[in-house]
Amino acid sequence: MKLSIPGRASATAVVAAAALLTGGSIAGAAPAPEAVAAAAPDIPVANVKAHLAQLQSIATANGGNRAHGRAGYKASLDYVKAKLDAAGFTTTVQQFTSGGRTGYNLIADWPGGDTGRVVMAGSHLDSVTAGPGINDNGSGSAAVLETALAVARSNYQPTKHLRFAWWGAEELGMVGSRYYVNSLTAANRSKISGYLNFDMIGSPNPGYFVYDDDPAIEKTFKTYFAGIGVATEIETEGDGRSDHAPFKNAGIPVGGLFSGADYIKTSAQAAKWGGTAGKAFDACYHSSCDTSSNINDTALNRNADALAYAVWDLSA
Repeated sequence: MKLSIPGRASATAVVAAAALLTGGSIAGAAPAPEAVAAAAPDIPVANVKAHLAQLQSIATANGGNRAHGRAGYKASLDYVKAKLDAAGFTTTVQQFTSGGRTGYNLIADWPGGDTGRVVMAGSHLDSVTAGPGINDNGSGSAAVLETALAVARSNYQPTKHLRFAWWGAEELGMVGSRYYVNSLTAANRSKISGYLNFDMIGSPNPGYFVYDDDPAIEKTFKTYFAGIGVATEIETEGDGRSDHAPFKNAGIPVGGLFSGADYIKTSAQAAKWGGTAGKAFDACYHSSCDTSSNINDTALNRNADALAYAVWDLSA
């Protein structure tokens, strides 16, 4: 998640358009009397943590961070892209320039589904220069990746088209996601029925916060958490400070999850969620200690499962 004071950065460059494959129908097949949506799979938290371990290793090998324009960011993108390519996604790398450095977005389309109705899930892949950014935002990036891989493992065939994204230069003011949205034609923007954002979902002293932007998306997340007996609150700390903002500003429905940054957990929140009152949700926010040890496994697991639930529910 970016700092509350936006960085002064500009984005320029050219992008290759993603090739989208549309799904066909089975000729002569009799319609079922009632469509039954496929159930979302459980997302193995061990798999998500394995991705985080790789991102930590990448940061360690590249000056301790995965920041925009640095070798650690490009290595992170290459890691995610290789996993998606092997799983059968159509991937596109979108290039832009910010602060005199080259940045990249990674877009992954799952073949099939109605490309006139696109459900997107995304996260920013960059860290700040101060540290490896494992909660902010390896946690969201790893969970989005593992959900995409679960789509492939299950050979999920949704009614809508699924697209996943990993954004560059979020920490400089949502540069990558803004560049992506601005590069879309009005027609292609109108095809996105919802964008789901995941920025910091494994905070060590976690809360369970749901964006209150689009009512239908908000209800989907709240339904999931109610089903596992976890109370939620409306997300306010990061409002407008992450990659959903450019989508929202363009009139695209948005939603997402958040487990807290440098705001302080109250006594009421500690009573509801556990953890320590009077301390930050993530005391290592934007610091060198945001390492692979700066993750609450329970929060990561619950939020990853909620992510998958929403992707399946909203694309069915």
